[in-house]
Amino acid sequence: LSTAMVIMSWNPDPASLEQVVILLNQSKTADSAVQKQVHEKLNDLNQIPDFNNYLAFILQLPTQDETNRSMAGLILKNNIKNHYQLYPAEVLECVKRACLACLGDRSAMIRATVGTIITTMVSKARLEAWPELMPHLVASLDSGDEFLVEGSFSAMHKICEDSKQLLEDTPVSQPLGILIPKFIEFTGHRNAKVRSLALGCINQFIGGHSQAPMQYLDRLLESVFRLAEDTDTEVRKQVCSSLVLLVDSRMGYLLPYMTSILEFMLLRTQDPDEFVAQEACELWLAIADQPNCQELLRPYLPKLIPVLCRGMKYSESDAEALELENREDAHIPDRESDIRPRFHRTRSKTASQHLHDCAAGGGGASGEDADASGGLEQQQQDLLLLAESGDADDSGGGGDDILSSWNLRKCSAAALDVLANVFRDELLEHLLPILKDTLLSERWDVKESGILILGAVAEGCLQGVTAYLPELFRLLLTCLQHAKPLVRSITCWTLSRYAHWIVTQPHELCLKPLLYELLNRILDTNKRVQEAACSAFATLEEETCSDLVPYLGDIVQTLVFAFQRYQHKNLLILYDAIGTLADSVGSHLNQEAFVQLLMPRLFQKWESLNDDDKDLFPLLECLSSLATALGVGFLPYCGPVFARCVRLVETTLRQQQLHFQNPEANEAPDKDFMIVSLDLLSGVAEGLGSEIQPLVQGSPILDLLYHCMQDSQPIVRQSAFALLGDLSKACFDQLRPAVGNFLMVLAANLNPVNISVCNNAIWAIGEISIRLGSEIKPYVEKIIDPLTDIINRTNTPKTLQENTAITIGRLGLVCPMEVAPYMSRFLRQWCLSLRNIRDNEEKDSAFRGICNLINIKPDVVVNEFIYFCDSVASWSEPQPDLKEMFHKIIFAVKENVGPENWAKFWAQCPPLLKERLHAQYGL
Repeated sequence: LSTAMVIMSWNPDPASLEQVVILLNQSKTADSAVQKQVHEKLNDLNQIPDFNNYLAFILQLPTQDETNRSMAGLILKNNIKNHYQLYPAEVLECVKRACLACLGDRSAMIRATVGTIITTMVSKARLEAWPELMPHLVASLDSGDEFLVEGSFSAMHKICEDSKQLLEDTPVSQPLGILIPKFIEFTGHRNAKVRSLALGCINQFIGGHSQAPMQYLDRLLESVFRLAEDTDTEVRKQVCSSLVLLVDSRMGYLLPYMTSILEFMLLRTQDPDEFVAQEACELWLAIADQPNCQELLRPYLPKLIPVLCRGMKYSESDAEALELENREDAHIPDRESDIRPRFHRTRSKTASQHLHDCAAGGGGASGEDADASGGLEQQQQDLLLLAESGDADDSGGGGDDILSSWNLRKCSAAALDVLANVFRDELLEHLLPILKDTLLSERWDVKESGILILGAVAEGCLQGVTAYLPELFRLLLTCLQHAKPLVRSITCWTLSRYAHWIVTQPHELCLKPLLYELLNRILDTNKRVQEAACSAFATLEEETCSDLVPYLGDIVQTLVFAFQRYQHKNLLILYDAIGTLADSVGSHLNQEAFVQLLMPRLFQKWESLNDDDKDLFPLLECLSSLATALGVGFLPYCGPVFARCVRLVETTLRQQQLHFQNPEANEAPDKDFMIVSLDLLSGVAEGLGSEIQPLVQGSPILDLLYHCMQDSQPIVRQSAFALLGDLSKACFDQLRPAVGNFLMVLAANLNPVNISVCNNAIWAIGEISIRLGSEIKPYVEKIIDPLTDIINRTNTPKTLQENTAITIGRLGLVCPMEVAPYMSRFLRQWCLSLRNIRDNEEKDSAFRGICNLINIKPDVVVNEFIYFCDSVASWSEPQPDLKEMFHKIIFAVKENVGPENWAKFWAQCPPLLKERLHAQYGL
């Protein structure tokens, strides 16, 4: 298909063509006013489908310079991405023909542009809408035209990246059996770019659910080993990627070759090209997940650990950009591009606190409630946060990419962290000499890497490092005052990694000096240090809880002063530090002086933000924590907060309805505005209690809440159920008329596939049942059966199991006859679930319920008696009447089983349980 034939198939109007070319030329200008005019004109032209024919025509036009041709292609790609469904078939056919004609263009820029158009069309309409595409690309590989081969491979590589699942799943596009051997063949091509693209295409499918690559594993491995010494850096990078993917998915097959692979990857982790080294470094993360990791890597630790530690130092090429970070920049306003998207973390409710928990008030977010997902990719995302270690993107300018993207430094730190968790203190013999040399170095960048190393092994090597921590702690405190901001920022992160150890030491020696140094760093003259200090302080807050109360005056003063100093980005992080403080110290924050310092400034910001401003997310999260902590101290602010939250929920639901009715004309709303509003309302309800009743009365919140509870997104339902539970506690009489409808929706969400949704639904049922009493009887059957299944599931998160047990107990309290027939199915797990819960009102009601059930079916407890006694012994000071219930049940069983069986039972009891039962019940 020649270019001439394609051009002849559609003829543009010359005047219109000239107009489009002029527009493309104008788009190159640096004049913002002209750029704005061009943008507006392009928007107008984009409404005309025929405009895409002009763009396709210019894309092919050899008389135009490649910049105009590429610009036409990129506009075309964006139009297809945004409006594909609106274009008639003849326009799309014109675009397809143009793309195929330009695959072998002599310009690399045009070939790359065409590849993006092709992959965009495939992702929008699947391969079925372009059945001739893949055969054409495959045939082009054998054309002998090097430009066409490279262009075709480039397009296929983009399709493999963007539409991997289509190639694996779609019946009409099952070409992998043809493509994989073709790709393997071209790994031997004379053109390094083609070799790299061929191996890159294969890598997309290693570890996927298609078996096609595995059918050719021997040939693939032969090709990978052949390319191991390739002189092209991109090829070496793809070789490293292949080996990482194969280790992660086919370790058993690779075992005979592992010695060679490990030695090769150890060498490549030191490759002069940082991107090759980074790709090789991923192997150590992948192997850490393997059950035979210790056996494989132990012989290599003496060489590997120094290599990883060297990889954690900023590279020489970073020097110029890093100088921008080592300056006083707190006065420089942030650019909008510096603000990374924030994702709201919604609440997961719990009715219980563990014996080791902070006394910080009600149910906040719980990490173990999150729906977990495993695998190397998720692990790397988690470790990216770990290895950020003060490297989050900053407003300093040139250092952004170096300091925020996943790179060799962060990959090395993540690998050291996971290996420390595998080998534990065994790593220290290799690490201690390195730590000594780096931490005492006069070079700031070497010292900085040593501090990062110390932070990376904080979890895995804690036991062995503990002996050195007093000396290391003093050294790190001095590093908080280092002249280089990047040293100060990494030190904040590393100290936060040892926060748990710090709070166990005498406060005058560790906590107090660290606290005041962090407060100084919160007011640092460098924005990166401010950010790192705020994050470290939030971690310290979570560990210390009420131990911070003596220092609250200085803490609040510092945080308030930071309001005046911080630029946009760090202001969002400051909200988190304030919210975490409220979660940690709870009602201790409800002092007039603290409220008057904090709330007016926060409220001034609250009032300055529009309803569609995403800065509301962290501010609403902060206010939610403050509302819970301040309780009635929040009353002066609750009216406008309540009204605005209701408005945000109502607006989002209305936008969602409009989108549902006409998705083309109305964008889907950002539901985070609704979610954060629901969570703030939860905080207000929890903090104010019955004081919230006048606000709920006459408000549409209950109707809105009912709609939110049925939303298709689990995170919306999670927040809605949390609010329902809090409103049940605060103003149940206003819920009562609609409680049946609410219960039916809750019962339909008792599915632990969405753990946090299920958890909050169960918690809300428990709060409703204790207030509705026996009137919940018609719903018990729909509720108790799934609750019984949930409590007996293996690998159920602890918080979900505890909430389930408490709700079952509460149902037993109000409807014992309906619940008792199920007791034999849940009693043992029920007792195990609540044995570590501290004494509180929820635990009290649950145990009264279980005693009711035992009195109805006393035979059930005999078989699970040791578990029952163990859970009873977990009480420190039960109410006298509850203790009497326990006493009666225990002695009734003792009498019924007889002296001989009782003696056998007593002999089986662990010594600590015997001791507690003797002390509490005279056994």
